Amino acid sequence: MKTRKVLIGIAAVGLAFSLAACSGGGRGGTGNDSGAAKAGSNKGALVGVAMPTKTSERWIKDGDAVKADLEKLGYKVDLEYGDDKIPQQVQQVSNMITKGAKVLIIASIDGTALSDQLDDAAKAGIKVIAYDRLINGSKNVDYYTTFDNYKVGVDQATSLLTGLGIVDKDGKETGKKGPFNVELFAGSPDDNNATFFYNGAMATLKKYIDDGTLVVKSGQTGFTQIATLRWDPATAQKRMQNLIASTYSDGTKVQGILSPYDGLSIGIISALTGAGYATTALPVITGQDAEAASVKSIIAGQQYSTIYKDTRKLGTEAVKMADDILNGKTPEVNDTKSYDNKVKVVPTFLFQPTVVTKDNYKSVLIDSGYYTEADLK
Repeated sequence: MKTRKVLIGIAAVGLAFSLAACSGGGRGGTGNDSGAAKAGSNKGALVGVAMPTKTSERWIKDGDAVKADLEKLGYKVDLEYGDDKIPQQVQQVSNMITKGAKVLIIASIDGTALSDQLDDAAKAGIKVIAYDRLINGSKNVDYYTTFDNYKVGVDQATSLLTGLGIVDKDGKETGKKGPFNVELFAGSPDDNNATFFYNGAMATLKKYIDDGTLVVKSGQTGFTQIATLRWDPATAQKRMQNLIASTYSDGTKVQGILSPYDGLSIGIISALTGAGYATTALPVITGQDAEAASVKSIIAGQQYSTIYKDTRKLGTEAVKMADDILNGKTPEVNDTKSYDNKVKVVPTFLFQPTVVTKDNYKSVLIDSGYYTEADLK
């Protein structure tokens, strides 16, 4: 009896396929119906969004923007912040996989710490988009969206040279030879971007260090010497205090500081003012992320510059990538050579950064709607 039922079932399935084939000619055939069903199956899908910390204003804005844009498209979102704790982010990503996320958008704390989770994601058919920070050591990073991080470093170094008067606003040398005392800071060694920033900056500054126009009085120029774990402002402040005590105790002044991030710049400024530098006579100090506190500092004539990265574009691109993946499309990329995570070159969509100073903050930040006048008062 059971055998007979099975045979009848098989015959019925065969008849159904036969009828479908007969009625499936042209563009309205089974192929398109099947594709539509596949795309439709991801309607309301869960997308996991893992951000590194809430200690930086930009990550809060990024997370909120990505979540809002995904929800506008009808997706569910699990947005988590890792509080700069690697085990916490690892667990958050594991939970997203367990909950059935179809895509993961990850701004990692440590770009090497998620390999096991990404293996699990790949086994479950979950695609992974690295957000602003490249995830290293895994073949299971599908896409990456970020800014041209090498150029960020070049721009930071160039703005340092401009602030010191060594080059003009067009990048042409003015003939000023200094020497100028400068100190260098770098980002977190577990963030892949930090080395791109450093390499771009050092390639730009090397000539001036070699010819004596710039003097790194501490002698600390190597990445490991100047790196700042977790991009921590307090760590940068303490290092600046130590540099002042150990290198500038003879009364000489530091005249320029390469800082790769606004939060570090704030810590550096605190150390300098605590050591007696007047807020109106601080060194030329760079930064990155155009955080409101640092833009206010630039307006006040304290920090010299920051690098503006319109993270609205970054968030929009990550959402577009996720939406394409969930609808069976191939996301657009514009760089397939630069970002090697030591296992594969990750297809990337790059945006360009912009230098912001007191001279152009209104046109760049306010006219674009990134900030209002009230935000910067």
